Amino acid sequence: MAMVGLFWIAEGDVYVGSKPSGLAPGVRLTTEGVTGLGHGQTGLWLWDDVRSLTVEDVPVKSLKRRVGAVVDMALTAGLGGGEEAPTMTVCVGTPEEEIELTAYVAAATGYSQTEYDLSRALLSRLTEGAATLLTTLAAMAAWGRAHEGGTPRRDERERLLREWADENAARA
Repeated sequence: MAMVGLFWIAEGDVYVGSKPSGLAPGVRLTTEGVTGLGHGQTGLWLWDDVRSLTVEDVPVKSLKRRVGAVVDMALTAGLGGGEEAPTMTVCVGTPEEEIELTAYVAAATGYSQTEYDLSRALLSRLTEGAATLLTTLAAMAAWGRAHEGGTPRRDERERLLREWADENAARA
């Protein structure tokens, strides 16, 4: 399993945020649609009905955030306690409504601005139509099955996100 931008890719499955376990909240992207996982948010929204797919409350790295994370870790370790892992909101827009799903953040200290921006572009790309969606999810899943060794370095993650979002073709 590996984290690439806002995505967690495990054994060919693609999640927004970290892969949930048990009743924990999560969001899985499949060729059928967007699946809400966990207590209180189970459901499937078919891609034909999904008009937009966005994220909110995503922690983006900054010096202030990094210092805060170090202080939080020190206090948590020193005092033997801690807060629940941070979450983000995945918004699924349909013609009838906007559904807000919760997913745990996979990056402990937040995401880089570049990975965040590329991930948002990739989420938008998934709503462009069936051919784009199937090709993009298939590429992400295939990469995940071939690279179960862990999360790649930042430059490789950014390269993958650009490739999957087809950013270069969009600029041409």
